[in-house]
Amino acid sequence: MEEMVRANYMANQSVNFSMLSENERERIYLAALEILERTGAVVHDEETLEVLADAGCWVEDNRVRIPSGVTQAAVNSAPSRVVFCDRNGERKIIAEGDKVYFGPGPTNNYYIDPHTGERRDPKKEDKVDVAKTCDYLPNIDYVMDLGTPKDVQTGISDIHSFDAMVRNTTKPIFHWGFDIDQYEDIIEMAAVVAGGMEELQKRPFIALYSEPTPPLVHSEEAIAKATYAGKHKLPIIYTPCVMSGGTAPATLAATLALGVADSLVGLVANQHLNKGNPFIMGGVYTIMDMNTTVFSYGSPEFLALQAGIAEVASYMEIPVFGTAGCTDSCTLDGQAAGEAAMSILIAAQAGANVVHDVGYTEYGSTGSLYQLVMGDEIIGMVKRFMEGIKVDAEHLAIEVIDQVGPGGHFLGQEHTSKHFKNETWFPDLINRQRYSGWQAAGATTMGERIIEKTQRILAEHEPEPLDDAVLKELDRIVARAEERERQRTKK
Repeated sequence: MEEMVRANYMANQSVNFSMLSENERERIYLAALEILERTGAVVHDEETLEVLADAGCWVEDNRVRIPSGVTQAAVNSAPSRVVFCDRNGERKIIAEGDKVYFGPGPTNNYYIDPHTGERRDPKKEDKVDVAKTCDYLPNIDYVMDLGTPKDVQTGISDIHSFDAMVRNTTKPIFHWGFDIDQYEDIIEMAAVVAGGMEELQKRPFIALYSEPTPPLVHSEEAIAKATYAGKHKLPIIYTPCVMSGGTAPATLAATLALGVADSLVGLVANQHLNKGNPFIMGGVYTIMDMNTTVFSYGSPEFLALQAGIAEVASYMEIPVFGTAGCTDSCTLDGQAAGEAAMSILIAAQAGANVVHDVGYTEYGSTGSLYQLVMGDEIIGMVKRFMEGIKVDAEHLAIEVIDQVGPGGHFLGQEHTSKHFKNETWFPDLINRQRYSGWQAAGATTMGERIIEKTQRILAEHEPEPLDDAVLKELDRIVARAEERERQRTKK
C-alpha cells in the first residue's frame, strides 16, 4: 500500500509529556533573573569576583548582583549542545534537544559491597568495580564513582577515584574534585590519556563537576571550577542540590527558580571567560521530608521538580543534568525498583539530557552496584517505550494481514521475522517465563538475579587496557599528588 501524503500532518517521533507550559517555563526563568538582579549571590572566590565585575555585575565585597542583560547574554552564548567522546576519541554523548543519556552519581558516603551485601565505607578498589560495571552495561552511557574512597589519603581521594575509573572504562567520565590543585592533576591525567591538552579539548571524555551551596552561596572551591573550566575550554557541570522547604522555599516553583539562579551564577563567570564554553546546568531538586529531614530521592515532588528543571533548561536551550535511577530505600527491594523506574521514565519523558545518580540508595547516602545493574535493565525498557509506535505502510502491514486472513497466525511470515527483533525489547533480568520454566531455572527473585549478574560482571568483564606508557604517567601524577598531600598535612 502506498504511503498517503497528509497535509498539516505531524509525526510523533517520541513519547514526551509536559510538566510546565511554555509560559510557566518562561516565568521560572524570569524569576531566576529577578533573584540574581535583586538579591544576588555570595561568591567566595576573589578571581571569580573580578571576572563577574568585568562582566558587568555589581560587586560589593563578596555579594554579587547580576543585571538581567548580563545573565541573558551568558545564556545566549552558552551552546545548546555539548559533545562527549569516549577514551578513544569516539563521539558517544551528544547532549542536545531531548536526547537522554544515563550514568551513576558521585561522592556517596557508603557503599554496598557487591559480594557480601554489607554497607561499608567505599574503597579505591570499589571505583575499579564501578568503572568495570559501567563499562559492561549497555544502557549506562558514562561513569561517576558512586562513592568517595576512604582507604586513600583523604585530601586526594578524588584523584584516586579518577585514576581507578580511567583505567577501567572507555566510556566518558564525569568527575568532581575537591579544589583546583586536584582538578589540575585530574585534567593532566585526562590529557595524558587523550594524547595532549588540545586533543582533550577537541574530544573531551571528561566533564568537570561542581556544586554551589544553595541558597545563593558559591564557595571558593565550587565557583573556581566554573572559571577554571572556562579558562581551559573544558565542559563543566554546574549544578546545585536544592531542597524545597530547607534550602529553598516550600513551593516547587520557587525551588526551581532558586536552583536555576544558582546555576546561572556559574554560567555568567564561565561564559565571560570563554563564550561558547560547554556548560551543563541542572542538578538534584527535591524536598526535605519534614518527618525525617531526609533529602528525598523518591518522592513525587522530586519527580515533578526533575521534570521541571529539564523543561526550564530546554526553554533556555542549555543541556541539563538530570537525576534518576535512585531511591530512598536502604536496600534492594520493591521500593527501590519502583522509585528507580518512575524517575527513569520521567527523566526520559521530560528530555533530561545527562541523567545521573543511577545506583543511589538510602536517599543518596549509599552507592550500590545492585541498584545500578537494576537501573540498566529499567533504562532499556524505558528506551524502547520512548521509541513509540512507528506508523507507516510497512508497519501497518495491511497486505500481510490480508494474506494470513481470519483465524491464521503470523509466526511464519517473513514480515514477522523481519520486524520482531527491532520492535520488541527483550529483558535480561525481568522474568517472562511460565511458572514451570521459572521453577526449573531456580525459582529466583529479581533481586537474586541482579546480585548474580553484578558478581558475574565483576568476575568476567575485562575493560580495554591503557598503554603501559600512559599507565606509567598516571602512576607518576598520582605519586606526585600523594607527596604534595603528605607535605601539606605535615604543616
